[in-house]
Amino acid sequence: MDSPFDTDRLWEDRDVRFDVPLSQMKLRPGERLIDHLDSIEDTKGNNGERGRLMVTNLRIIWHSKTLARINLSVGFNSVISISTRSAESKLRGQTEALFLLTRCNNTRFEFIFTNLVPDTPRLFTSVLSVHRAYETSKMYRDLKLRGALIANKTLRLLPLEEVYDKVNGVWNLSSDQGNLGTFYITNVRLVWHADINETFNVSIPYIQMRAVKIRDSKFGTALVVESLKNSLSQAGGYVLGFRIDPVEKLQEVMKEIHSLYRVYSANPIFGVQYQVEDRLEPLEQVTVAYEEDDIEITEDNAQSDAFVAYYADGNKREDAEPVFCEQLGLAIEGLKDGFTLESLWEVTGI
Repeated sequence: MDSPFDTDRLWEDRDVRFDVPLSQMKLRPGERLIDHLDSIEDTKGNNGERGRLMVTNLRIIWHSKTLARINLSVGFNSVISISTRSAESKLRGQTEALFLLTRCNNTRFEFIFTNLVPDTPRLFTSVLSVHRAYETSKMYRDLKLRGALIANKTLRLLPLEEVYDKVNGVWNLSSDQGNLGTFYITNVRLVWHADINETFNVSIPYIQMRAVKIRDSKFGTALVVESLKNSLSQAGGYVLGFRIDPVEKLQEVMKEIHSLYRVYSANPIFGVQYQVEDRLEPLEQVTVAYEEDDIEITEDNAQSDAFVAYYADGNKREDAEPVFCEQLGLAIEGLKDGFTLESLWEVTGI
């Protein structure tokens, strides 16, 4: 079974992208709009530009109100830290702003968003709350080994999860002897645990599956589950083998997983639950018209200049002057304004 995500792989929560086409600004299946704010300035890269910021269950989208092709897509999985600090806005002057530090493909980007509507914390509360909801719902999206999945010989259900089948007598073929255990097949994932040691387990969300098929092995006919191999994914490209007797039962299990996988793929459940108090306008009313410029675009291998303004380390050409650090007892490169040694250690530890 080839996953639809092989050709349309989930990137919205993993990537940081700049000036994307309208097709990538549209919400993918399972992605829903949680909040939108109509007067937000991208103070870091487009200072003085009024835009709209949308918060979904997977990412933050910002676009200019004058030119929709000037936009950002910041996935929540790329976010390292969120803070509020003072920033210089061309539209509001010195004011409190939302700072996002992100990491994508080993590059750190910093984003600064300023709410142009005074005396409202909505920008901060929405982004912080949805990011927290995203962080606490990773079991819906990430493959997990040896987690706290089972309690009293029963699967710990996620809030939106339903068990469709429980299959006993499932051998995990990860060792020479094999381990006898149990399958739980739900609407969001496949879970296996060993019967004699419940902490020996694996949780495989459907969104992490690349293929599920029957294959011959040294243990006989086996059900093979392959997870996605993606540098941005936590799955890691595992190949897991299971044996179920008789073969007819194994085939029934594979068909059931295929069926639930197709249902899930049509409308994925990402698990991020958050509801704003104010009633939102329909998505169609906050979707901008995307007009093509009457110019010819040539492709080259040069990196877009849109990246440059958001580099977390700035566009520096040489190191800052060294200073003596009493905490470390050695000379270090001078820190930028607003950063402390403690905050850098916090970023590194994430």
